[in-house]
Amino acid sequence: MPAARPRATPRTLSGATILQIVPALRDEPSAHAALDITLALLQTGARALVAGEGGPLVGQLRMLGGEWIPMTADTVNPLRLRRNANKLESLIATDRVDIVHAHCAAAAWSALSATKRMPARLVTSFPDLLPDDSWGSRTFRRSLLRGHRLIAPSSFVSLGMIERYRISPERITVIPRGIDTETFSPAAIVPERIAALRRAWGILPNFRVVLVPGRIAPWNGQLIMADVARLLVGGGERNIAFVFAGNDRAQPRYTRAVKRRARAQGVDTLFRFVGHVHEMATALAAADVVVAPAMAPPLSGRAVAEAQALGRPVVVHAVGLLPEHLLAPPRMPENLRTGYVVRPGNTGELARAIASVLALDHIAYEAMGARARQYASFMFSRQSVAEAIRGVYTSLLARDG
Repeated sequence: MPAARPRATPRTLSGATILQIVPALRDEPSAHAALDITLALLQTGARALVAGEGGPLVGQLRMLGGEWIPMTADTVNPLRLRRNANKLESLIATDRVDIVHAHCAAAAWSALSATKRMPARLVTSFPDLLPDDSWGSRTFRRSLLRGHRLIAPSSFVSLGMIERYRISPERITVIPRGIDTETFSPAAIVPERIAALRRAWGILPNFRVVLVPGRIAPWNGQLIMADVARLLVGGGERNIAFVFAGNDRAQPRYTRAVKRRARAQGVDTLFRFVGHVHEMATALAAADVVVAPAMAPPLSGRAVAEAQALGRPVVVHAVGLLPEHLLAPPRMPENLRTGYVVRPGNTGELARAIASVLALDHIAYEAMGARARQYASFMFSRQSVAEAIRGVYTSLLARDG
């Protein structure tokens, strides 16, 4: 293997070389994150390399000024993993790489091997849920755990990492997944499209819309909404419709169960199962309140973040990372509230939270929506997320300088 060139580690990102490793430069979250980080790095005078399989985002990376290194990074083939490690070790030496950021477990394995004898720091990104304890998972997990700095997508995952793997909290930085706050913005929504979508859903002009995004599946908890609807109607909420925006064919038995429960509760005429919606930003904007009644930790709380970016109050179950995706007491004072967090499966609490949003007058509703937009922009915009990750790189360089 080539010997590393003696050099002084830069104290700042200016003049530093950062290598990110992603599965592929396709339309995937990790690839978009890599491009956002690339732009943030180039703005500070750093050199940005991205390794991974090709894809339509290669051209965009190069237009930004980043450099693409072809590599089959997301693999479990031992020979491929070893070849990747050798390639990375050579790259670190010849291109004077200061930090390697592995966005997936297989990349972390190769990067860890490559950085053992090289003067480069390793950053690893943990998945949205902790991996299981299968043999293969344990093998790659050790690589993720041994980065100099670990990035967790939520406090929920971070706490799990600390408890399960006995990781020092000082090594973990919590940075949420980014969302496209330009697409999910009130300014980007055409009012006529909202009206057209509501008509397509069969919703009368004077009806309020409770939107439940996500695949119709047991872990997403849509079954409870029939009981919630019954309580809301019984409490005087007459002009209300419940729209389920997500694939309703993958779990047909569960979908039928939700519909049967709605009929049994006498609220089936208020339910709309609209399937997958391509214009999700418009769908969220067409809602008065967005509900995530998940019964198990979801892979992401993206729809909750996107709804707030559009100024829509949200109501979620206290499951997984969902409570982190909004502002609500007791974590935040009442005057900062952007939604409600309720106990999973508590029909009464969920109905009262939705009713509280629907009972807001125009001024109070607009104020909550403005807070939601501000929070989403601060926490989840792709620029904010990229800058936070850039801060991790800067802290590593400053410590080593």
